[in-house]
Amino acid sequence: MITAPNYRAIVARNQAAVVGITTAGPMNTSGPQEFGFGGPGDDEGSDNPFGQFFRHPIPKQHGIQHAQGSGFLISADGLVLTNAHVVDGAKEVTVKLSDHREYKAKVLGADRSSDIAVLKIDGHGLPSVTLGDSDQLGVGDYVLAIGEPFGLEETATAGIVSAKGRSLPGDGYVPFIQTDAAVNPGNSGGPLFDANGSVVGINAQIYTNSGGFQGVSFAIPINLAVQVKDQIVKTGKVAHARLGVEVQPLNQSLAESFKLKTPNGALVAKITPDSAAEKAGIKVGDVILKFNGSPILDAGQLSQRVGVMTPGDKASLEIWRDGKTVSLTATIGNAAVTASADEGSGGDSAPAKLGLALRPLNPEERRQAGVPGGLVVEGAQGRAADAGIQPGDVVLSVDGMPVQSVAQLRKMVQEHDKQIALLIQRGDVRLFVPVTLG
Repeated sequence: MITAPNYRAIVARNQAAVVGITTAGPMNTSGPQEFGFGGPGDDEGSDNPFGQFFRHPIPKQHGIQHAQGSGFLISADGLVLTNAHVVDGAKEVTVKLSDHREYKAKVLGADRSSDIAVLKIDGHGLPSVTLGDSDQLGVGDYVLAIGEPFGLEETATAGIVSAKGRSLPGDGYVPFIQTDAAVNPGNSGGPLFDANGSVVGINAQIYTNSGGFQGVSFAIPINLAVQVKDQIVKTGKVAHARLGVEVQPLNQSLAESFKLKTPNGALVAKITPDSAAEKAGIKVGDVILKFNGSPILDAGQLSQRVGVMTPGDKASLEIWRDGKTVSLTATIGNAAVTASADEGSGGDSAPAKLGLALRPLNPEERRQAGVPGGLVVEGAQGRAADAGIQPGDVVLSVDGMPVQSVAQLRKMVQEHDKQIALLIQRGDVRLFVPVTLG
């Protein structure tokens, strides 16, 4: 007979290691607190089940923005894991323990692509959690979340894992754990425990039409978070992997066209020049069936598998081409190095100058977003990140001039030396974002 876990024991053993995080920084007016994805019409009547995801706490109206979130200690000497969006733009970060001790925290690094941040407080002999193995988690397993929803300290909520490997708009490579444990604003960055009391995830997002919990929550797998943490602790930044393909899912008709028995795999629609994919010999029309020995059942799984690798790693691929399987080996590239078919070589790189990794929207993305063209932001740092641009944003124009390619953006940026205004689409919201160049 299967019995429920001892939630009381899990809370008693771990609540001292769960912390509240308070930040203070300039008011961020670059976007709303809820982000819609999938184009215009994302509302309760929309066909898109992931219409809105809550990311940011509610800001005050003027001057300094104060925000709250959660986190947890992973070492006795004061390393704290939380979400990157909890500390985004913060000039001051305070960590509060359950015994009401407060510490000023240093942000060792924050990676917006994975939404992971690592903080450090000066302490020793501090309580810490035990990290588990998120790969061993299964649908139906019990989970427990501890955090500070709405600033309410040491709140515990329980549920089960309702899905794994969930892809969300704007978070292409994070294979989210979906749960029905109640998570609300302020829970962001808090731990998700398994039935043994080990941390298996970091609570990050909720699906909401109201701003509050509606039965669906998403956590970042702890195995991915640890990979990001290790890079941040070692270098202060994170290098993301890139294969250099645009893929689309297969349906039954496409599968039959390619003489596949089942509509599984990732159909390659485009190859980025000089990318890992091109160097490995991948071609448009190939169907990627396996990546490092693991089956690719749908297109979203490929970006997740690539994303957790490190640039320079070797990857084996099983490809379906011309009615038979082909084995290839790729040396994974760096996502920070943006390449495009119409990019030249030499000269100052506009994406690098802005701090953006970009790629053109594919036809399906253009249709979903309801735009004729644009460049999707795959990574943002430096000047662009400081201005509030985020991964998942779509750059539509520069100073009112529509932009269709990275080469075109480079030319526009090279014609400016002080500041440009980028028109950004974020879900169904459009806003101009000024970016200082000099």
